[in-house]
Amino acid sequence: MKQYLIKLCLVFAAVVLLAVPQVSQAKELNGDLEIFSWWAGDEGPALQALIGLYKGQHPNVNVIDATVTGGSGVNAKAVLKTRMLGGEPPDSFQVHAGQELIGTWVKSDRMEDLTFLFKEEGWMDVFPEGLVKLIGTDKGIWSVPVNIHRSNVMWYIPANLKKWGVEAPKNWNDFLKIAPKLQKEGIIPLAMGQNWTATHLWESVVIASIGADKWNDLWSGKLKFNSPEMIKAWELFGKILPYTNKDAASLSWQQATDMVIDGRAAFNIMGDWAAGYMSTTKKMVPGKDFAWIASPETEGVFIFLADSFGLPKGAPNRDNAIAWLKLLGSKKGSDTFNPLKGSISARTDTDLSKYNVYLQSAAKDFAKDAVAASLIHGAAANETFMGGFAQVMEMFLKTKNAKATAMASQQLADKAQIGK
Repeated sequence: MKQYLIKLCLVFAAVVLLAVPQVSQAKELNGDLEIFSWWAGDEGPALQALIGLYKGQHPNVNVIDATVTGGSGVNAKAVLKTRMLGGEPPDSFQVHAGQELIGTWVKSDRMEDLTFLFKEEGWMDVFPEGLVKLIGTDKGIWSVPVNIHRSNVMWYIPANLKKWGVEAPKNWNDFLKIAPKLQKEGIIPLAMGQNWTATHLWESVVIASIGADKWNDLWSGKLKFNSPEMIKAWELFGKILPYTNKDAASLSWQQATDMVIDGRAAFNIMGDWAAGYMSTTKKMVPGKDFAWIASPETEGVFIFLADSFGLPKGAPNRDNAIAWLKLLGSKKGSDTFNPLKGSISARTDTDLSKYNVYLQSAAKDFAKDAVAASLIHGAAANETFMGGFAQVMEMFLKTKNAKATAMASQQLADKAQIGK
């Protein structure tokens, strides 16, 4: 009888345990994960390193690398728009942190709030407060930053400058003095690529002309785009353009950088992904084979942008996407990706010993410089302004009319409700 009662108790206990919900181990993920980005070609190795980490953590997930080529995402954004509006979002997509996401897909209520993830992963303590504000609103946090890039960098080859007897210009007056000499010797003073790289150059020139504070005033509506200060900035930009290459519209940013590498051009103003290209793809040594300064008259200013990934509402594989976002925000993910990409970590606890001499200098500058948001890379303005500004830039490249272009810029700002 006693043995019978013991057996009965054991059976009863087993039934109770089965009935009570158990605390499960981490859910094993399977199915697909579609990652939508514009990191292809020379920017691909950094993305592939992240995908490799993800596959190591989640071997049963099939990762679909849905890359659309085109510098600064010019082509990818058009494809993404079609998919988002068509109700077929990818699981997660690359987007520039700031208004590019918030002013478009957050505003139209097509993104999930990621505040829960930031709290769960402890990211509120490791991402700078200013960056969290940039990727958030009073209703939530909308993307996970992967990196910090600097826009306003002038690249050059020290051996070439020594051969030509010139120095990297610290102001635009110095550039305009040495440019004719270089041009007479058959050297392009300043290499430039397709339309978006013109805007990339423009924002450095404008900040050199009006300063970081007034640049920020443009986006808050305190300074008009057709103000005398902005007309003067367009005029300066117009003085610089004759010293760029005539075939710019047909070149990628990598091809413009190649002109500097092979000695056809003296300088190129490009973001620090150019450092990733030269060091990772071209196997050049920073500080020896190539060098850099802040673009003329922007010393002490860090023109900022960040790549990030968000979670669209209706993502087909939400759990897999969340696991992807966790990897992106992690220290391991960040310090694996950024040294290859040519960017610095968005985290404050990064291991700088894993970064080259250029990236260490960029991290030092980011910690002390005034920060200005990039226009062309989505931090400063919404998609309406960015999309329209391509036509404004095209108009100036054809007409060189500073006043008319400034007026068109203000009309576009009104349409995009800049500062409202």
